[in-house]
Amino acid sequence: MQSITQDDLLLYIYGEASTEQTAAIKAALQTDWKLNEQYQELLSAKENLGPVNVSPRKKALDFVLNYANKQVKEFTD
Repeated sequence: MQSITQDDLLLYIYGEASTEQTAAIKAALQTDWKLNEQYQELLSAKENLGPVNVSPRKKALDFVLNYANKQVKEFTD
């Protein structure tokens, strides 16, 4: 990994970085104090956000389910 971006740090923080990215970021955080400072700021921001509960509206779910039912009916007819 050539240079670690803010996006890379966010992937790492949320556990979405690849194994190679994770290893590179861990190593860089131990030697690059500026990167470590940026990481700590992002980590703090994540903690301050708290849990986010997101769910679709009932209308959206009904639309998807109705569409799926129509597709099943067309397939079985």
